[in-house]
Amino acid sequence: MILSVLSAATDTGSQQPTLKDAQEQAGQAASWVEENWSDWLALGLRILLIVAIAAVLRVVIRRAITKLIERMNRTAQAVDGTAFGGLLVNVERRRQRSQAIGSVLRSVASFVILGTAALMVLGAFKINLAPLLASAGVAGVAIGFGARNLVTDFLSGCFMILEDQYGVGDTIDAGVASGEVIEVGLRVTKLRGAEGEIWYVRNGEVKRIGNLSQGWATAGVDVTVRADEDLDKVRAALSEVGEEMSKTEPWNEMLWGPIEVLGLDSVLLDSMVVRVSAKTMPGKALTVERELRWRIKRAFDEAGIRIVGGVPVAVDEPAADPTAGMSAPSAYASTTSPQSLAASPLQK
Repeated sequence: MILSVLSAATDTGSQQPTLKDAQEQAGQAASWVEENWSDWLALGLRILLIVAIAAVLRVVIRRAITKLIERMNRTAQAVDGTAFGGLLVNVERRRQRSQAIGSVLRSVASFVILGTAALMVLGAFKINLAPLLASAGVAGVAIGFGARNLVTDFLSGCFMILEDQYGVGDTIDAGVASGEVIEVGLRVTKLRGAEGEIWYVRNGEVKRIGNLSQGWATAGVDVTVRADEDLDKVRAALSEVGEEMSKTEPWNEMLWGPIEVLGLDSVLLDSMVVRVSAKTMPGKALTVERELRWRIKRAFDEAGIRIVGGVPVAVDEPAADPTAGMSAPSAYASTTSPQSLAASPLQK
């Protein structure tokens, strides 16, 4: 209606509008507003209602997710206060895992709620959403092809966090790199290697993961002795070392089982290999192995058990004759000997 009034005023050209014409146009505009104000009010109220419901629903869902994450953290702290809580649950790891899950859930909830509200608002304006949705679908396919590595990393990170494959403080072997996990993200995992270097590993590039900090670990030591050593004496020395170490702090906490002498691992002509094994706390196998080698070496020295590769035992032998390697004097060395005279040339 307003457009028709304006077009009519334009068509009059250079004609001078009169007061009567102005009154008629104002009356037409007022009548048009009076006829459509209810539709405008209904449209505005509908849009306001959609926005209000979306905002309230978003706040409620985000708070519910936050409370769920806080409850998970409180459960982890309660378990950590028990006697075996430190061995069963890593509070920092569970806290970071719960926060990552909460961040993902809050982002997904906000995207779904706000996206649905935006589509409903556009639908209230009677906009045809079919071309828009088709364009969005084509754009999504194009972006998916262009950023497929990013999508792969993100999805792999989500499943990794949900399945609790590893966490902060774990020592893992990811194939492309190995070390201690210092940060877990949805796209990249940060590892600190044995020499202090930091590895940034994309979650989508990890094909297999070996977690060295879950469950328990095995400490194994191979002791190589000479082939003529008494096996009963060797076993007794190793058993004594294992019993003493199992009763000493802090090794009694790191050892989750007795130190066992498994027996001969191999027998050669000049040596024998005795295998010693023990179940340890995750991540403490190398520390236990070093201490076990230290104690075994001291026990063998006290028991007189020789280890292959040690300093050879000195044997007393008679002094060698200095003239034994000298040859007998030759008869040709003397110029007056018959042999020298016979060999001398004849004089003319």
